[in-house]
Amino acid sequence: MCAQSGTEPDPDEMPPSLQDYPYEVQVAFFIHDILSDRWDGNTGHYMGKDISSLHYLLDIWEVEDKKTCVYFIKHIEARHIRKLNLESEKQRKTAERKAKRPHSGGGINVQG
Repeated sequence: MCAQSGTEPDPDEMPPSLQDYPYEVQVAFFIHDILSDRWDGNTGHYMGKDISSLHYLLDIWEVEDKKTCVYFIKHIEARHIRKLNLESEKQRKTAERKAKRPHSGGGINVQG
């Protein structure tokens, strides 16, 4: 986009990369990605991460400050849930709009 407009990118306007975060937050993102997802089978809504193995992952990766890591994981998860459910809702509404459109009648005309 900057190349098209002939401007230089502003670092203050760019989204942060993983390396911009403190180490504890980087570890939280890593562990969050490892945890499996839970989906509601009836509605298709994302319900969050299955944290049943979280204790083991914190031990395996030798996380010293477990409370802080879990705190960041929960914040990451809340944003992730919100994002996925908004995307799902948009897709559902798009599908409903398409289903409500009158059939154009395109196809093969059969005259009897």
